[in-house]
Amino acid sequence: MLRFDGVVKRYAQPEGEVTVLAGVDLAIAPGEAVALLGESGSGKSTLLHLAAGLDAPDAGRIEVGGQTLSMLDERALAALRRGTVSLVFQQFHLIGTLTVADNIRFQAALCDRLDPAFEAELVERLGLGAQLDKYPHQLSGGQQQRVAIARALLHRPPLVLADEPTGNLDERSSGAVMALFRELVQAAGSALLMVTHSHGMADYLDRRLWLHDGRLQHAPG
Repeated sequence: MLRFDGVVKRYAQPEGEVTVLAGVDLAIAPGEAVALLGESGSGKSTLLHLAAGLDAPDAGRIEVGGQTLSMLDERALAALRRGTVSLVFQQFHLIGTLTVADNIRFQAALCDRLDPAFEAELVERLGLGAQLDKYPHQLSGGQQQRVAIARALLHRPPLVLADEPTGNLDERSSGAVMALFRELVQAAGSALLMVTHSHGMADYLDRRLWLHDGRLQHAPG
């Protein structure tokens, strides 16, 4: 579902050019869930942005669902992010002028994949039934996170990219939301690449990778 072949990414800094990714190879199969760990500043979020087509590598090739991202123009990349790739970040990016119900349906409506039965399942499992007519500013942070998860999964995207999806929650809430998130990703049939700093959160996924000195390796236990 997702493949990196020899991906290199560099950034210009005042002290000179810095190589963040130094020839990354990665393969995630359809339906597989992978945790990406690493020290702060190791390039985990950079890797996620490259996978979403939000940034371009300096060398190497990235494929999503068999499509090489460097071959796609901006319109095609936008279509990929609308229907194939779904993003879940610490900042929920809910639309303040839309109700919870409309926020949940937003991406699925854009790609014409509304599924009332799966929507009802997501709403029930995420405990959002009493919140549907409210607006994001009326919700707690944990409730907003659940809305963001429902929105990301309703259209059953082939690939979900998550950056510290429980980072704004306390440890107890994080575990509960992470377990539910993992179950719902499986129900949607999606592959998952999740950036986290927590080995505990990573334990919910199929395998763990560690990003260090610009390269991937199996995560330490």
